[in-house]
Amino acid sequence: MILSQFEWTIAKRYLLPGRSEAFIALVAGISVVVVMLSVALLVVVMSVMNGFRGELLDRIVGLNGHAIVQAYGDDLRDWEQTLEDIRATPGVVDASPLIEQPLLASLDGRVDGIVMRGNTAEDIAGLQDELLVGDLDLIRPGESRVAIGGQLARNLGAQIGDTITIINPQGRTTPFGTVPRQVGYEIAAIFETGVYEFDQAFVIMPIPDAQTLLLRGDTIGMIEVTTEDADRVDQILAPVAEQLSGGAVVRTWKEINSSIFEALEVERVAMFFALSMIVVVAAFNILSSLVMLVRAKTRDIAIMRTMGATRRNLLKIFVSTGFTVGAIGAASGLVLGFVILFFRQEITGAIAFLTGQQLWDPEVRILTELPSRVDPWEVVGIVALALILSFLATLYPALKASSTDPVQVLRYE
Repeated sequence: MILSQFEWTIAKRYLLPGRSEAFIALVAGISVVVVMLSVALLVVVMSVMNGFRGELLDRIVGLNGHAIVQAYGDDLRDWEQTLEDIRATPGVVDASPLIEQPLLASLDGRVDGIVMRGNTAEDIAGLQDELLVGDLDLIRPGESRVAIGGQLARNLGAQIGDTITIINPQGRTTPFGTVPRQVGYEIAAIFETGVYEFDQAFVIMPIPDAQTLLLRGDTIGMIEVTTEDADRVDQILAPVAEQLSGGAVVRTWKEINSSIFEALEVERVAMFFALSMIVVVAAFNILSSLVMLVRAKTRDIAIMRTMGATRRNLLKIFVSTGFTVGAIGAASGLVLGFVILFFRQEITGAIAFLTGQQLWDPEVRILTELPSRVDPWEVVGIVALALILSFLATLYPALKASSTDPVQVLRYE
């Protein structure tokens, strides 16, 4: 909608009312603030939820891959050939043997539940980016060294060089019953993945050491698979699932963590809908300010009509006035939203300091830090929503202004 010089001049005047219309200016200012806050809140909340989902997926996939091929009875027979077949499947980037078993660990009288993972040397080296302290190169088969999660280390009071005892309840059978197997391992590294549930439970060791601890010979229980596209993992691994039917099951990251990601998606949609209502409230504020402006300028409108202004001119003037209020609010909201996202950790820490409450508890939120991931198309959608609602809010008062009858208004002047 292109404005003429006359239309733009009048619209600018109405955007900055004089002292006699201070109340109208106040309502218009409130409209700008409400639009700004609504856009900022939508950008911040949706970006944080996208970041939470993305970071959670990245870190879960970083340790568990996109899928797990798990044998029935936890005993994958002829696993070397199965591993080669999976690696040869189109779309599969990597596949690694894996042993995973819930056990107990103790240190100086402290006992905690753990998840023992037997990984290949390549997978253990892949933890380098998450390493807090220690040396992953020291974790070699037969040397009884392990890497443990940072939260587990804090729970046990463990440090580099300490020896933890891992207890396997399914030990050797003796005439007096089954004796739990207890093996000591030196802590060679402590890592922090950022996923609280992993960091408080995982103990990682080479596969041969895990096989010895569990007394399972040369067998493994599962194969970890990484594909070229996490969202298409079902289609990529469909041939593998069909080939291994009856002997093993393919479980994708969607199935393993279905409850978490489904809850996140439901919460994401609900939050967007709820916060969108604030944009609707902002649109009603624009509507009310324009209605008051039209009522206050009825005489001016009538004079402009008698001087040759058309209904189209008046319609464009008032639509432009209200739409500009919404556009200013949307632009300000974008700036405010990005500023909040940039300083989100500091803001969270300041609120926690002032209130004495930890806002981002990793035990509840899973991740140890507040994440953020901006989706450009989502931001465009939020701005478009604000602008469309702002435009719709201007139509009624603009139509009322354009339909003003100058004869009726000026009859008694």
